[in-house]
Amino acid sequence: MTEIESLSQADAANELMRLAKQIAYHSKRYHAEDAPEIDDADYDALVRRNNELEAAFPALIRADSPNSQVGAAVEASPLAKVTHAQRMMSLDNAFAAEDVEEFAARVRRFLNLSADAVIAMTAEDKIDGLSCSLRYEKGKLVQAATRGDGSVGEDVTANVRHIADIPQELGEEAFGFPEVFEVRGEVYMAKEDFAALNERLLNEGRALADQRGQEFDPATVRQFANPRNAAAGSLRQKDANVTASRPLRFLAHGWGEVSMLPADTQFGVMNAIMKAGIPVSPELKRFESVAEVLAHYAEIERRRADLDYDIDGVVYKVDSLAWQARLGFVAKAPRWAIAHKFPAERAQTTLEAIDIQVGRTGKLTPVGRLVPVTVGGVVVSNVTLHNRDEIGRLGVRPGDRVVIQRAGDVIPQVVENLTRDEARAPYLFPDHCPVEFGGCGSEAVAEEGEVDVRCTGGLICPAQKFERLRHFVSRGALDIEGLGEKSIEEFLRLGWLDKGPADIFRLKSHRAELLGREGWKEKSVDNLFAAIEAKRSPDAARLLFGLGIRHVGAVTARDLLKGLGDIARLPEKAAEIHAYLEANPQGEGESDGKYTTRKVEAFKAILEVRADGIGPAVAEALADFFHEPHNRDLWDDLLSEVSPPPYVVETRESEVSGMTVVFTGKLETMSRDEAKAQAEALGAKAAGSVSAKTDLVVAGPGAGSKLKQASALGIRVIDEAEWAAIVAAAG
Repeated sequence: MTEIESLSQADAANELMRLAKQIAYHSKRYHAEDAPEIDDADYDALVRRNNELEAAFPALIRADSPNSQVGAAVEASPLAKVTHAQRMMSLDNAFAAEDVEEFAARVRRFLNLSADAVIAMTAEDKIDGLSCSLRYEKGKLVQAATRGDGSVGEDVTANVRHIADIPQELGEEAFGFPEVFEVRGEVYMAKEDFAALNERLLNEGRALADQRGQEFDPATVRQFANPRNAAAGSLRQKDANVTASRPLRFLAHGWGEVSMLPADTQFGVMNAIMKAGIPVSPELKRFESVAEVLAHYAEIERRRADLDYDIDGVVYKVDSLAWQARLGFVAKAPRWAIAHKFPAERAQTTLEAIDIQVGRTGKLTPVGRLVPVTVGGVVVSNVTLHNRDEIGRLGVRPGDRVVIQRAGDVIPQVVENLTRDEARAPYLFPDHCPVEFGGCGSEAVAEEGEVDVRCTGGLICPAQKFERLRHFVSRGALDIEGLGEKSIEEFLRLGWLDKGPADIFRLKSHRAELLGREGWKEKSVDNLFAAIEAKRSPDAARLLFGLGIRHVGAVTARDLLKGLGDIARLPEKAAEIHAYLEANPQGEGESDGKYTTRKVEAFKAILEVRADGIGPAVAEALADFFHEPHNRDLWDDLLSEVSPPPYVVETRESEVSGMTVVFTGKLETMSRDEAKAQAEALGAKAAGSVSAKTDLVVAGPGAGSKLKQASALGIRVIDEAEWAAIVAAAG
């Protein structure tokens, strides 16, 4: 954003025009349509920028300046319009203690008060609700209206008669029955009532779907984004019966047209309104110094999340009504009041529980369940805790008081634990996939050097099942044509794939049921079953890759089977690795990075392989997978349905036999895995990096450092077309 001092008159005029349009649009979305698109902090930033520009360029202030507008005009609405007897104003904002001190200094200067004169002020929390005026004549409620644009609002008289906090008649003992007394305040919805309303709407949608015999989709239910939207949407109903069914409340914060006042101070009148039977904020207090109101602000901010309702700041008002009258108003706000806003991005609340989400790849992600709190205009009840290490760093446990942060569309996160020093046991991250959160009970481990903890259950884990099955039938694995994502989702929903991939080969037993389902005709069913039957004797490397064992990709699967030959030997080899790890938990011998040289050689000896790609990460992943009884059962079940032949690597004589080949850059006619497979079939070794042992580099477009290194070492470099010619010429 350009510094104001650097702007020309033309640039400033253009920016003021854009800001006027932006602010008017977002004001309409908030006040008239109850559907804000940006949070309060972003809106306030636009207003601050506009105010700074107007102060620097007073000659450029526009007729449609946001400072001359209040709320938003009432346009298309089923409710009648009401003209306010006295305009409903808005408030100027303060964002820092210095702004509040300057507000008090302005009051002192305007009234020409001495430096030691006491400026008494009231302070009360600023409720995030819908502004509403209640007109009482001779003590009886005759009209209620929304603020609208400050001059014209909507008639909601029939609706507010259903709000229990709003009496139909004022209590005479307060100050008699004045000819006219207009109370102004906020219609709001308590946090607990808001949560119950959304839950009720969800249950009603579920019941309607059941009644119609349809599958229930929560996304079809219109729920409210936050309590303010819920209150506004509930009050501005054409049918007052809808309003009656919603738990709305009201708190008074001031008054409009009155024929008499029961006191000569703000605090005195508000107490009289309370005695008349209309609730006022329990946080309303009177103070005699800026330091005291700022301390009250800090205290309310500390307890913000514990209040029954959402607030976005604290409002200060000069207490003396005589001084208020002298101070008067600017274009849209009184000089005698200011709203000290909270930072919208942060809030305090309580961490009630830590749940564990199991992702489709087995990753265990902790999610904090919070006492709901509004942050940046959005009700937040869940927060990411990222991983086990982050929980340890924050020291969070259920019951802790935490500060959460939300910026824009970023997922809310905990930035501070306020009660970490309390003497309570630390949270223990699960070492098994949590069944209570949809997991399978398998071991959950973090590999050496990694922060993520993962379930080793794989295909037997409900949370991972869809993704694992989708991978199992994918092109690089078993490549079963006709069994796509939609079909897998459908068969899982029907319970036909509950036992894992072996159930794919038993789908034929559901032929009659499948023929009766939408989209499945006899030909498509027969084609699917034929494609499945064609994979009863799958390529062993494809089958191993299809299991989705961590670190076992297509090339690694082939490298493993080159040594073992028979895929059925994998479980016993995995058991040997597991036994070795238990006997040698810290490793042994000469250090070689994070693993020891002897450990690397031990794994290769057990697996009977020589390939550089088969290291401890692969070996440990195999050990973890087959150590799980669930996975061994799944493996046995699968081998009862398929019979992969022994894995034999057939090589052809070629000009690259015995060479080490490196592929780099983008390959346009084949995948990297296919290229490596071709090299192996020609008797060559496919390496991942260029070294003095490299004989040939195949470079595609975008080749970078590997190509430069090959040139520096004088290694032969060819393109993809030349490689294709070598493959075609092989014997």
